Amino acid sequence: MNKVPHCLPEMLFMLLADVVVTSVDTSGEVIRVEACSAADGAACPGCGSWSCRVHGSYLRFPGDLPVVGRPVAVALRVRRFACANAECPRRTFVEQVPGLTRRHDRWTERLRSLLGALGLALAGRADRHPRQPEHRAANGPSAA
Repeated sequence: MNKVPHCLPEMLFMLLADVVVTSVDTSGEVIRVEACSAADGAACPGCGSWSCRVHGSYLRFPGDLPVVGRPVAVALRVRRFACANAECPRRTFVEQVPGLTRRHDRWTERLRSLLGALGLALAGRADRHPRQPEHRAANGPSAA
């Protein structure tokens, strides 16, 4: 089994300033990571007003890339904020963690980038390996 580095919490989200890793469990087959946002507040996507008034919170479970060959399960606590603008049609909104989540998305940005690159490498042909040459007819390319 691959050994998990001791600096795993720092490595996972080290480029994301507003993410705090609260716990990492490496005892099972799956590496379980609990994290939350450290931002003071968030901007309402409806009107752009900044809000620090927390309405509630819940857990999101975005898919992430494996670490040292083991799957990673992320439990990200996100907050629901009350919009500070009384004129805004949105009463509440959920914070997005830049570089980690998108609205209604089920993957981290790292996994999204890898899947996008893989899709481009396969050119939409999921049944092909990225380095496998295209099959040609026995007579060579057809004349136009």
